[in-house]
Amino acid sequence: MSSSDPDSLVLTLLGTGCPIVDPNRLGPSALVRAGGQNLLVDCGSGVTQRLVQAGCPGRDIDALLLTHLHSDHVIDLMQLVISSWHQGRQRPLKIYGPAGTRKFTTALLAAWRDELDQRIEFECRTSVEGLELDVEEVEQGEIFSIGGLAVNAIEVDHRPVVPAFGFGFRFNGRHLVLSGDTTYCPGLIEHAQGCDVLVHEVFIHSQIRPSGGTRSSRTMENVASYHTLDDVVGRVAAEAGAGTLVLTHFVPPAFDEAALEETVRRSWDGRLRIGHDLCTVDVGGSEPPGIGQ
Repeated sequence: MSSSDPDSLVLTLLGTGCPIVDPNRLGPSALVRAGGQNLLVDCGSGVTQRLVQAGCPGRDIDALLLTHLHSDHVIDLMQLVISSWHQGRQRPLKIYGPAGTRKFTTALLAAWRDELDQRIEFECRTSVEGLELDVEEVEQGEIFSIGGLAVNAIEVDHRPVVPAFGFGFRFNGRHLVLSGDTTYCPGLIEHAQGCDVLVHEVFIHSQIRPSGGTRSSRTMENVASYHTLDDVVGRVAAEAGAGTLVLTHFVPPAFDEAALEETVRRSWDGRLRIGHDLCTVDVGGSEPPGIGQ
C-alpha cells in the first residue's frame, strides 16, 4: 500500500493512547490521506513526532479536524503550529472543530503571543503565515469536498462534552469512519453503515481497576459512561456492517491484547485490528488488515 497512490484512501494511526501516559501509545491522533490531501484528526501528545515518522511533517497538513476539545485531543496544537513553521510552512493551518474551537485557539495564541512576537522579530524567517490559524466551527453534515474526497462530521455521544464528533471520509468508492470519543451511539452506527473501515475507541473495563489516590470507583463509573466498553464495541461494528473494525484510543493504554480480542469477538466475527501507533490501513485496498500491527 502506498499513500502516494492517487486512488487510495490511507489511514495511519499516529497515537492510540489516552490521558494515561504510556511511551508506546502516544496521544490520540490519526492521519488520513486521499485525493492529494493530508488531513490530521486530533492533535494529541507527541503528534508532531509521529507525523515525521509517518512521512508527513506538520508543514504538509492541509487541515486539522478536531473531534472535541478534551485536552488529550488538542494538547499539542501549539507544538504543531511552531514545528510546522520551523519546517517551512507558509500558509495558515485550517482547523475544523466543534463550537468553542475559535475561543480555544484564540486563547492559545494569546497565551503564547509574547513568545511568538519575539520569535518572529528575532528569527527573521521568510514567512509568518504559517503561524496563523483559520478556524471553522462545524455542525453535523458535510464539512468539505475536494479532489473527490468528501468529509463529514458525525455528532456522537460523549456527554457531558457537547458537541463531540466522529468523522466520515469517502473517496473513490471507499468509506472510512472514525468514531472520536463516544459511548454506544446509534447516530454513528447509522452514518457508518457499510463502511469499509470503522476506527473506534474502546474502554477496556475488564482490565482497569480503581487505584487509590488516582481513580475511585466513582471515577471509573463516570469515565466508562462516556466511552464505548470492550464488550460493546464489537456490537457497534456488527450493527454498522463494517468491513473491518480497527480499535484505538485504548483506556488503559497497556492491556492484554488477546483478552481484548476475545471480549470483542463475542459480538464481532469480522476483520479486526488492534491498533498500534503508526500502523497503516489502506481503506478498501486489496490486502485486508490483519490482527495487530
